Amino acid sequence: MSLIQVLLMALGLSVAGNAALGWAWVGARDKAATTVAERDNARSAASACSDATEDLRDLADKRAAEAKKAQAAARSAATGRQQAANTILSTPAAVPGNACASAQVRVDTWLRGRVQP
Repeated sequence: MSLIQVLLMALGLSVAGNAALGWAWVGARDKAATTVAERDNARSAASACSDATEDLRDLADKRAAEAKKAQAAARSAATGRQQAANTILSTPAAVPGNACASAQVRVDTWLRGRVQP
């Protein structure tokens, strides 16, 4: 083998090695770019999730405050109705000895009370 053939073979191996390294570098660069894009997408999704969770917490707090007001109003109305029920139940029979007629009097009285504002 002559010196020129040896040098050409070495040059060919060098070119092939450089091509392989260049190909590997391009692949690594693309993989790194893809990984960065995936990371950015994950961060964006996590941020959107956190924002949505915060919005839901605010909405839950608002609804809890509204529910407490509604519960207080219901408790107040229930107290009034319980007192009315106790009054009705503690009132002696309107028609002694006739439970049906007494019940009818109570129902009529109750219905008259409902008509009044």
